[in-house]
Amino acid sequence: MTAAFSWHRPAALLLLCALAAPAQDAGLAERLYYSGERAYAAKSYPEALGTWQQLLQASPLSPYAPKALLRMARYQAEVAHQPAAALALLDRLKTDYLKSPVAAEGLLLRGTLLAAQAHRPADLQEAMAEFHRVVDLFPDSPAAAAAHAGLGRAYRDQGKWGPALQHFIEAYRLHPEGPLAPRALLEAGKTLDLMGDLPGCLRLLQRVRTEFPKSPLAAEAAWRMAVRVKLRILRPAFRLEGPWPEGREKWLKTPILLASGPSGDLFLYQNSLDQAFRLMGGTLSPIGGTVSGARVLVPTPSDDLWILTRNSLVKGTGSPTPLGALSAITGARLDRWGTLWVVDSKTPAITLFPADGTPRALPSPTAVALAALPTGGVVLASDADRSLHFLDAEGQPQVSIPYGKGLPAPFKYVLALGSDPVGDVAALVKGGDYGEGVVVYGPDGTVLRQTTLKALGLSGRFTSLVLDRSGGVILCDRRHDTLYRLD
Repeated sequence: MTAAFSWHRPAALLLLCALAAPAQDAGLAERLYYSGERAYAAKSYPEALGTWQQLLQASPLSPYAPKALLRMARYQAEVAHQPAAALALLDRLKTDYLKSPVAAEGLLLRGTLLAAQAHRPADLQEAMAEFHRVVDLFPDSPAAAAAHAGLGRAYRDQGKWGPALQHFIEAYRLHPEGPLAPRALLEAGKTLDLMGDLPGCLRLLQRVRTEFPKSPLAAEAAWRMAVRVKLRILRPAFRLEGPWPEGREKWLKTPILLASGPSGDLFLYQNSLDQAFRLMGGTLSPIGGTVSGARVLVPTPSDDLWILTRNSLVKGTGSPTPLGALSAITGARLDRWGTLWVVDSKTPAITLFPADGTPRALPSPTAVALAALPTGGVVLASDADRSLHFLDAEGQPQVSIPYGKGLPAPFKYVLALGSDPVGDVAALVKGGDYGEGVVVYGPDGTVLRQTTLKALGLSGRFTSLVLDRSGGVILCDRRHDTLYRLD
């Protein structure tokens, strides 16, 4: 017995070692993964990345390997801001570890990065494919709700309101008490408004307020409800509140341009100072450098400000950049894809300046003013045919409204346009039997509110206006160096 045992002992030891190796590798992989987590939490990023890379080399079959890949990809995306490097890691995760539970998060992150890189709605197809993979392959994953939300945004960007609504509702349904739920309901409500269902929109916005009263989105839902009710349902007659901010008269230096930023900040350009300012709490703060001859203020998504002169673009304190052959710029907006839309009173087209490509022209009537719409499109005013033209995100005509439609008398000219985040448009107009005044239109071109300045007892040289977030209008009077608010 002893001799027999001695003869088989080496083989037995080898077998035991072979059986123990996977467990040892698994233990090593786990220790390496959490060692990387410790270093990452301490912001020792090179150490964390090196540790996770060692894990991938030593234990590529460990369940911690795909987790390490995902953590490395998140670092590249969220800390290093290197989306190309993140996508390369996510491609490996998708190819080698698609059966891993963390693959759902990887596909979601890949779709999110691809969507962020899109420069027009047509570029969203690959991102949408990744979101669909999450939904189809991992329906029970927490990432599925976020994937539905991503699909909702993508379909809405493409002007497909029905599928967008379905995905936002599904994102809410999957986790009605999760952190994504109030945003999903809010986006569903906004989509219903785009579909022309105002009552449905208001119901969902009210649910955001009722079900998530402590969420910051409850406040957003409240003002979105209030402005819709005020302008679309109540439609009160305009009344003059007087100089704005209250009690501030003749305190500016020939203000000629106004613009409202995405967070509601007001931007103001004073001609005598060749300077733009941000107005917060009644205090003016200079923004950017001095710019002579400003024609248009363009707030950016980050609440910075670009300024256009008659033929060039100025960003911050930079030097003017000529905009091709344009020489009489009258309006502009920056869309969510980073493309600058510009109209020129001498050019029968909208000129698009993509962030990463060659400028191109979209045929349109010659325009004297332009404002953004929440659909991704624009509304432009053409004195040539005396109409307002509503265009979609691809620049295609949707509806045209003659200057006199819905008014007691027509006007001849548009001096300025302004819009709000819910799709209402304010026009500063003059001429014809109507005279000088303000007209507010709904997203479909319906007249919601209107008044003449004479009826309000106002006289001056009014050059610009904005719609504020409570449905009021702020007017810029360069003659009296004052802002006025109509409510």
